[in-house]
Amino acid sequence: MDTTQRTDQQRSADRRRRELLEAADRVVLRDGPQASMNAIAAEAGITKPILYRHFGDKGGLYAALAKRHTDALLDSLRAALDAPADRRERVEATLDTYLAAIEARPQVYRFLMHPAEGSQPGDQGFDVGKHSAPLLRRMGEELAQVIEERLDLGPGGQQLARVWGHGIVGMMHAAGDWWLGERPCSRAELVRSLADLLWGRLAAAGDKIGGPGF
Repeated sequence: MDTTQRTDQQRSADRRRRELLEAADRVVLRDGPQASMNAIAAEAGITKPILYRHFGDKGGLYAALAKRHTDALLDSLRAALDAPADRRERVEATLDTYLAAIEARPQVYRFLMHPAEGSQPGDQGFDVGKHSAPLLRRMGEELAQVIEERLDLGPGGQQLARVWGHGIVGMMHAAGDWWLGERPCSRAELVRSLADLLWGRLAAAGDKIGGPGF
């Protein structure tokens, strides 16, 4: 097989994978954590063995969907952090971007963060923590990198940036999960309250010389 044929086959496989993920998205938007491999295969118009051939098992499909949605969320968060506004406005915009994302697609959020709610009889061994924890870890590392690049945190700044990055993501996740389930206040009120909690130390830190600014 020559290079052109291999490239064509890879493009075809990539396209088919995207189509299957789009079918999975439709089922997740409809069924949330109850989305099953059977339902996804039916939505895609294929048999379940073909779905397994592409993703291996529910964990493989979950990981592919998680990457797809996490990539999109991180792009939105970066855009909020880069917006032409003062620091407080960017902090609030970043918090609001995360909360708006989980509010707009609560079924997707629940599938990714609470997949055990929809566990099927054939899903024994699906480790929720193994699959959901890396999403938060990745977001924490991404935010830590932004903080380190933009803020002058003094000696030990790299470690402090990681503490802040993971701490802020953990706060957003825990508060957002509670808020999405109970709706005790408006999104705007939650954003302001979380920003108030963060603001003291963030306001005091100077921009890193030569950095893009925070």
